Amino acid sequence: MNAPHPAEHDPLADFDFFLPPERIAQQPARPRDSARLLEVNPNGFRDWCVRDLPKLLRPGDVMVVNDTRVIPAQLWGRRGQARIGITLDRPLPDGSWHVLVRNARRIRAGDVIEFLHVEGLLGFVVRRDPDGTAVLRFNREGDEFSAALAQAGALALPPYIRRPQGPLPEDAEDYQTIFARYAGAVAAPTAGLHFTPALLAAIEARGVRRVAVTLHVGAGTFLPLREGDVASKRLHAERGIIDEATAATINAARAAGGRILAIGTTTLRLLETAADENGFVTPFHGETDLFIQPGFRFRVVDLLLTNFHLPRSSLFMLVCAFAGLQRMHQAYSYAINKNYRFYSYGDTSLLYRA
Repeated sequence: MNAPHPAEHDPLADFDFFLPPERIAQQPARPRDSARLLEVNPNGFRDWCVRDLPKLLRPGDVMVVNDTRVIPAQLWGRRGQARIGITLDRPLPDGSWHVLVRNARRIRAGDVIEFLHVEGLLGFVVRRDPDGTAVLRFNREGDEFSAALAQAGALALPPYIRRPQGPLPEDAEDYQTIFARYAGAVAAPTAGLHFTPALLAAIEARGVRRVAVTLHVGAGTFLPLREGDVASKRLHAERGIIDEATAATINAARAAGGRILAIGTTTLRLLETAADENGFVTPFHGETDLFIQPGFRFRVVDLLLTNFHLPRSSLFMLVCAFAGLQRMHQAYSYAINKNYRFYSYGDTSLLYRA
């Protein structure tokens, strides 16, 4: 009789926790800055409200936000009699689009998808990949394509926000940050959803500067994390931009002893991508597939404002890398017991780098 195989190591086991379903927020706080904020510092946890954030910052700190704008990235089409669901992921340098496909087995290279709800919009399948993604070339570009999306597309809300009949009218505003400027994101950089004009004015009055970077959050953020992703230490690619003036402001603040506060994991991911070994940030224009896991050496960001994330996700791995695995498990247990609201429309946390 053969001996049983030893149990295989689960690389995500350290990042698992139980979340009661009722903790998942289905609507945002109103007003936005009335959401709760859990401060997670080296000495423990403190309960605040988002509008208390200026009290936790210092003159000379720099707050970095993501100014991407969410597009209506969910499309439905037909190839013959087959109904095909498409979620735009990111445009490629040649003008085609990388997309996620429902019913991916029903398409192959050379097929033409005719999209519903807008006359004449076609997608030509350049290739289909084994992971359920594909590359499409549309017959419209630029402003014409944006107009077609506005007519035919829907917000690709995360699956845990229950909308059986599709997004609600208020989601179009709720799922867009106050910083939204450059169209291209499939999902919102959700830490930015908590800000209001009054809160921004209070932060400025505190002596904190604000600069923006652009990271277009891709559809890959909705995909479950696989063991192969952990082993490869690479995630889905996303497009990002840091301009020269923003990089200079961050570098000057660090040199003067100011702290860098990243609003959201998307902002942090881009800043750490663009930094050298000494934490000097250079202008950036391209894609990042950086996968931050425990053991990563952070070079730029000192503070992170971020919502509460899914178990066994790359984002929970990131916050554990930033603030410590044990501390984050304790913080999430505390948040669950204190009835904090989780995920995109939920409450937020302020993390100090371990």
